[in-house]
Formats: sequence, C-alpha cells, structure tokens
Amino acid sequence: LEISDSADDNALGAEYFSQNKEKIRAELLKYGAIWFRGFDLMKSVAGNREMHEALGLDPCLDPLHSSGLRKFASERDALYEEVNKPSLRQHYIGLHNESTAKRTAAYAAFVCFQRATEGGGRFLVADGAAILAELKTETLEKLYNRKIRISVSNLDIPPALPGMVKEGIKGLVDVAVAPKFDMDLEMIYESDGKPGRLQAVETAESPINRHPVTGLPVWFSNAHNHARKLRDRRPCGVPEVGMTEVFYADSMEPLSLEDCLEIKRASEKHITALSMEPGDVLLVDNYRALHGRDVFQGDRFHAVTWFTWDQNDQWRGDERRIVEKNAFNQAINQMMDWLPKDFESNQS
Repeated sequence: LEISDSADDNALGAEYFSQNKEKIRAELLKYGAIWFRGFDLMKSVAGNREMHEALGLDPCLDPLHSSGLRKFASERDALYEEVNKPSLRQHYIGLHNESTAKRTAAYAAFVCFQRATEGGGRFLVADGAAILAELKTETLEKLYNRKIRISVSNLDIPPALPGMVKEGIKGLVDVAVAPKFDMDLEMIYESDGKPGRLQAVETAESPINRHPVTGLPVWFSNAHNHARKLRDRRPCGVPEVGMTEVFYADSMEPLSLEDCLEIKRASEKHITALSMEPGDVLLVDNYRALHGRDVFQGDRFHAVTWFTWDQNDQWRGDERRIVEKNAFNQAINQMMDWLPKDFESNQS
C-alpha cells in the first residue's frame, strides 16, 4: 500500500500518524507493507522516531543483534544502519525475513535519509502469501516435508589435519564462538562438499508459516537470499567466511538447482522495487512480507528500526540473552569501523 502526503498531512507532522494510528495499523495487517512517501517529518532521525512513537510501535533489538553484523546509527532512537558500507555496494541482498530459529521481530520501519548518490539501491519487498501461492505444489511439498537448514558462516581449515585436531577445533568453536550468537547452531564439517570446511548450521525449520495474528499461510524463509546456487548467479560481495547455504534438513544436501530456480522465479515475480527518497518510510509486517536490496553506486544512508509485539506480552520474548551478548557485537563493529564509511550518523 502506498500513502503519499498532502500539504495538510505534512503540516500535521507526527499528529497525522497519531490521528490515523488505528487505520494505519489495520492496513499494515491487511497488506503487509505500507510505503509512506513525501513526509518531511521522517527526514531526520528525531522525526522518524516521532513517527513510530505516534503509531504506538514498541522498538526492540534486531533479531541478529548479537551476531556482530548489526550496528546502531542512533542507539537512543533504536535506529540501526542498513547495509550501506562501500564494500557491499555491489552485493545484492535477496528476499528474507529478519528471523532466526530463536527470534523474529514483528514489524520494521525502513527509512531513507540519503538515496544512493550514483544510482541503484532500490529497496525490495514481496508478499509472502503471494510467493507461497506462486510456488509449484511439488516444490512446496518437498520443502515442507523435508524442511530446511541454513548455514550462516564458514571456517576453512587445512583438510589434511588429523581428525583429532579437526574435532578439537570444532569443539573450540562450538564452546567459544557459537554461544555468542543468539541462534541454535550445530558445527558440521563439509556439508557443502568443500574439504576442511566447518560450517555453523541452524536447526531445521519449515519454509511455510502461519501469520500469528491473521492465520494466513505465508512463505517465511530466507532461501532466496541464502541459497549458494542463487548467490553465485548474481552480484555478491560477501567474503567466503560469510557465504551461506541452504540444505534439505533430512539429508544435509544443498538444495537442488531446480528447487533454487523455482524459489527464485516465484519470489522475483512478486518483488516490488522501491526507489525511496529522503523521508520515505516503508513499514513492514515481518511475518507477512520479505525484504531485500538491489546493488547501488555512490553513497547511501538507509536505516531501520525493529519492533516487537506491543499488544501481546506472551509473544514479546526475552531480550536479556541478546543484551548479555552485546559485548561481542560491539567488538566486531569496532573492527568493522576501520573500513571506509559512506556516511556519518547524525544522532543530534
């Protein structure tokens, strides 16, 4: 759903969102995503916060906060940087829900403060219900029955090392590194067939989910983004340590090319690519819509705030686990700060 401002709406500022709160929340549940265009209020960090506070949305930590790959643009405003770094300009981010087997945010507000100065960087959004209806029945049945597992990182060690040494490395990683991530991970050797590769693999999950409020069945999977056979066929700037793969859970074999291409076809048929301008916000129901980002050139400053359930305390979850792991997240982000930046955060 697209909502463009009028002169009267713009003049109201945050009051527009307060007055239309119930209607906007109902439309978000109905459509899965709302693109607010042309509102001056959200051109600043403070105004963006006023917007989501007026809607009564309750900010939470990113589900991947503890991974070390999430950095605040303004912590006090619950605003995270999107993937703006120059090293990832030419990396295509496929469709995904912001989710792990442990944690999923309810909603997100993606805001544009500066569009890509030299082109590209369109925001991608797609309806999970439409993708589910589009997928071939035989593909859905196979993936539903066999379930999937996703590897999230790789550690390549010399394959000629003695088995005892390899098991020692596996145990060390399992004890010292895996607990820093708020995920259920299993360390497995050579799942993708590469000798000596140790992969951190998430637990089995279904690619189909029911929306917790509406009960609508949706495609709820990161396979379009994480499948190696798709990543290798499009622009990708991720180093090998961060390359992901998607496996059939019952055999730990990577998804076949046929199934990957069917996921690609069905997903990309329903992508809407948005050229967002400063002040534009895309409000997303994370249980209904998937999101991604196209490659870009130049400098770009987009950001996101994640929200938990504000009307059902039982669904909120406990963020203490993530907070306790925050030191690891901050340490990795400090190392990443040595890389060139394409913007400076304005926290005023």
